[in-house]
Amino acid sequence: MKKMTASEFRQLPSISSGQNHNQNVDETVLPIISDVQKNGDDALFRLTEKLDGVSLSTLYVTEEEFQQAESSMSDSFQTALKTARQNLETFHAGQLEKSWFMNPHNGMTLGQKVTPIKRVGVYIPGGKASYPSSVLMNIIPAKLAGVEKITITTPPDDQGNINPHVLAAAKEAGVDTVCKVGGAQAIAALAYGTESIEPVSKIVGPGNAYVARTKKWVYGDVDIDMIAGPSEICIVADETANPAFAAADLLSQAEHDEQAKPLLVTPDWDVADAIQKEISNQMEKLDRKAIIRESLNQNGHIIVTETLAEALDTANRIAPEHLQLMIRDPFANMASIVNAGAIFLGNYSPEALGDYTAGPNHTLPTSGTAMFSSPLGVYDFVKKSSIIHYDKNALSQASQATMSLAEAEGLTAHARAIQIRKDEGNAPTND
Repeated sequence: MKKMTASEFRQLPSISSGQNHNQNVDETVLPIISDVQKNGDDALFRLTEKLDGVSLSTLYVTEEEFQQAESSMSDSFQTALKTARQNLETFHAGQLEKSWFMNPHNGMTLGQKVTPIKRVGVYIPGGKASYPSSVLMNIIPAKLAGVEKITITTPPDDQGNINPHVLAAAKEAGVDTVCKVGGAQAIAALAYGTESIEPVSKIVGPGNAYVARTKKWVYGDVDIDMIAGPSEICIVADETANPAFAAADLLSQAEHDEQAKPLLVTPDWDVADAIQKEISNQMEKLDRKAIIRESLNQNGHIIVTETLAEALDTANRIAPEHLQLMIRDPFANMASIVNAGAIFLGNYSPEALGDYTAGPNHTLPTSGTAMFSSPLGVYDFVKKSSIIHYDKNALSQASQATMSLAEAEGLTAHARAIQIRKDEGNAPTND
């Protein structure tokens, strides 16, 4: 990891990488989207054979495959799934919203009707690791919101199988529909439908650059959760931080992939030195040290500030996916943080808790988008409709102001729609 001052760090190009146009990726995904739209299931079978190296006889995971996956799980893993599910349900239940109504004046009812999205697609990556935790994180808030049908898509291995941990998590979360489709073709199938896959109204879940770019292209035809970039962690540490803990947490994010961004911000050069030494010592003992080393070399930074206040300001400028405050009195200093996907307080709240069992969602804004967006939650799986009811007298009270605004905009038909109800003999006979 490279050491620098806060002013030197500010001179670097932005860490944001998720929103830039990528012509090479587009040249791959746009023909795939078109192919799936035109050829449906045939395109999915053909692309799966070409890109994943397996010829499938069916797109769906069978009940027998679910049973085999569940029976192969250890008791400790099943217990871990149940613990994570229960904690996620408890936390996300606090996000539930209800329809509401108000009567600000006689004869007037206003309100908001909350309705769950009917069909949702969830993408679960394959590749370098399996992600049963992502199954729970994406499914549980959708189920709590009342989504009627949830379809998981995930790439098969070269034998045509889905990772059994993913299937066990799908069952634990209460989802029966899992499709053996990955990549851009899976996103296109969810967005536009095929003979076998019903189109959805929203697509959520992480993926590689091709998945992320396809989500961006189908957005507008369907809703999406976010355009996710590489994983990030920013640790703000002072002299009260345990260097071994901080190093372990930075390494835990670096092992995701070579593009992961581990950042340390501290007002103390001695703390910077101690944590850097721990990183070097611990890295050599880790299974994914080649990936970790590349992540640290490419994207790792140790930023030394003049004061703790400057360290917190630097964290806000970064707007990280994960922010750990390993400082004296983190609760008091939390008030200074305005841009972060998730905030972990103290020496004993590692980011790994948030990835798995704490309860809050680990699907978080990346690439600086925490400046304007939020973690995935129940609120992402509902839509809201405004409710308006006026009786004749209430309309009469509001008519002049409404017509004045309409006429100011030159929309005289709007004004007439009010006037016609005011005119004697034209008012409706019932409300």
